[in-house]
Amino acid sequence: MSQSVEPAPVALAVERARPPMSPFRRFLSDYAEDRVAVAAFVVFTIILALAMLAPLISPTNPYDLRSLSILDNRQPPGAQSMRGITFWLGSDGLGRDMVSAILYGLRTSLFVGVLSGIAALCLGMAIGLASAYFGGRFDSLVMRLVDLQLSFPSILIALMLLAILGQGVDKVILALVMVQWAYYARAVRGSALVERRREYIEAAQCLALSHWSILFRHLLPNCMPPLIVIGTLQIAHSIALEATLSFLGLGLPPTEPSLGLLISNGFNYLLSGHYWISTYPGIALLVTIFSVNLMGDRLRDVLNPRLQK
Repeated sequence: MSQSVEPAPVALAVERARPPMSPFRRFLSDYAEDRVAVAAFVVFTIILALAMLAPLISPTNPYDLRSLSILDNRQPPGAQSMRGITFWLGSDGLGRDMVSAILYGLRTSLFVGVLSGIAALCLGMAIGLASAYFGGRFDSLVMRLVDLQLSFPSILIALMLLAILGQGVDKVILALVMVQWAYYARAVRGSALVERRREYIEAAQCLALSHWSILFRHLLPNCMPPLIVIGTLQIAHSIALEATLSFLGLGLPPTEPSLGLLISNGFNYLLSGHYWISTYPGIALLVTIFSVNLMGDRLRDVLNPRLQK
């Protein structure tokens, strides 16, 4: 009898010869193992689409004073307005449709969170790279500033800055950038210190390349994976921090839509039974933050070579 050849080595060789999957395909590949992360990705995509299309799909403009009526204030979910519009989630104390207010609030919260996260990433990345590359007294000074800032709660620093700067979208973004840059600086410095001793950096220095080229063309690409993960998680932190500041009255002005302001406006009506004014914006804020955090956890697994199959 002829002995059969086992196909296992051939299959193993074919498997090893396959090109590696992209991070996006790897993110969606293990649906059976991590359905929560994929569901969070789908939910966040829907939230982002609703926020971007808010002016087109909202029943009304909740911050247009001409479209408001004081007779429509605090209407329960499903009630009809004076103009025949159905308040599917009720109305707030000013007569604004809660569906429209939540969509506009999501738009502002995501704009503030993403923009402040990108700006803080760029600032902290540049400072952390320069600190690890040049070292010496500059590195010691930067790390002492980072340690000093991280020793205080983020909300306390943001409150102090906004007490000086005042209210406004630009003021909130600036305050969030000043609060978050230290996280990126410490993370990129730790990665850059390891890459700083690699042979390709020494080769680039021997070729007399400029410091700018070594920092941003050779050193930065190898430090990006942890920054992407931290950036995703910090966007959720920025959204929560902006909502907290607006709830306390130091974030966005009342003329700007914000989930924190909507929750704050309905807080005084909770004991009178008008729960929907605060509950539905709170649910929208909670779902947004959870989806971003779960995406960040999944992204960390994808970008970590030790966790890849």
